[in-house]
Amino acid sequence: QVQLVESGGGLVQPGGSLRLSCAASGFTFRLYAMSWYRQAPGKERELVASITYDESLTNYADSVKGRFTISRDNAKNTVYLQMNSLKPEDTAVYYCNGRLGRNDYWGQGAQVTVSS
Repeated sequence: QVQLVESGGGLVQPGGSLRLSCAASGFTFRLYAMSWYRQAPGKERELVASITYDESLTNYADSVKGRFTISRDNAKNTVYLQMNSLKPEDTAVYYCNGRLGRNDYWGQGAQVTVSS
């Protein structure tokens, strides 16, 4: 059974930091490209960051470049999103995604709220 379980979300003040984690099981994690997406109320889901299976390449949305860092630990079947200098516009549900060919797996999402 494929599972992607996000954790680490919550309420943080502007300028603060959070680290999201996504624990994977039920598939060969080390072979999959992993990504973080987010969806704010009334908006479409958007790609935040992605990382190749071997960590050789990362990609970021322009809105988070220099503030967010994606990483993975293939030994722990976990992908992370370190979020620094958070802004109110970063408020959204953050989703973990794993993709390889036609296989496309999603987590249930973690709420991140940036507010004073």
